[in-house]
Amino acid sequence: MTAHFPERSLNRASTSPRTMFNTAMTVVAFICGALALLPLLAVLSYVVIQGFSSLSISVFTELPPAPLRGGGGFGNAILGTLLMVGIGGLISIPVGVIAAIYLTEFSSANTARWIRFATNILSGVPSIIAGVFAYGIVVLGLVKLNLGSYSAIGGGFALSILMLPIIVRTADEALQLVSQDLRQASVGLGATNFQTVTQVVLPAALPAIVTGTTLAIARASGETAPLLFTALFSPFWPDSLFKPTASLAVLVYNFAISPFKNWQSLAWAASLILVLMVLLTSILARWATRQKA
Repeated sequence: MTAHFPERSLNRASTSPRTMFNTAMTVVAFICGALALLPLLAVLSYVVIQGFSSLSISVFTELPPAPLRGGGGFGNAILGTLLMVGIGGLISIPVGVIAAIYLTEFSSANTARWIRFATNILSGVPSIIAGVFAYGIVVLGLVKLNLGSYSAIGGGFALSILMLPIIVRTADEALQLVSQDLRQASVGLGATNFQTVTQVVLPAALPAIVTGTTLAIARASGETAPLLFTALFSPFWPDSLFKPTASLAVLVYNFAISPFKNWQSLAWAASLILVLMVLLTSILARWATRQKA
């Protein structure tokens, strides 16, 4: 005896409560995504509109002009930004990656927990506090040693404080994502812990570490408060690491609040260049990690 079941359509009913709820939540999710992108698009479009009209070759090759004088540029600020971000990277990247290796590979659970907690606190410290700390350590230290006061060294040190927790956290998470099977296979083949970390674990985690480093560089490039306490500003080309040094962020701050139209237009152009530098850094990082993969 064969049982008979009523035929049911596999087509989704457009008026069913489940379908209507799914459609409504899809619309809400789309609206929330658009609202999340709206501030970014608004800022970028406004900076591009205001800054593009002021771009020219001279802004990359000339020094800031006097008030009410046409022409000029901020080539010294671009060079100073690259210089201080480079100094910050030279300090924070090795320290951050080595600290992450220690946390993941060699530390005890309690030690790692406390260090991660301290790193999270440091990442939430306002940037102006990092500037005050760098002022007390580097700027006043250089004064006592008669080596100067405000300088690119101080600015780079302040930026390294802001970059360090980001690098430690991202590198730590990247190393934790590496499979334990790779470590065990390396040790099983006779490799030492040092060889396992340097030749197996680090190469596997390198793309994520590079991405975290890029985020740290992007944050440091746009910081203003720490540089006001450490590097200050200079209308001249940087010729020493122990002298006040110009930066794009400080130039934007100084020129944007000035009453002079030529300085305000240069501030918009510098804002656009700063955004493009961050974008270029992100693109290069993604290209490098893709090539590595």
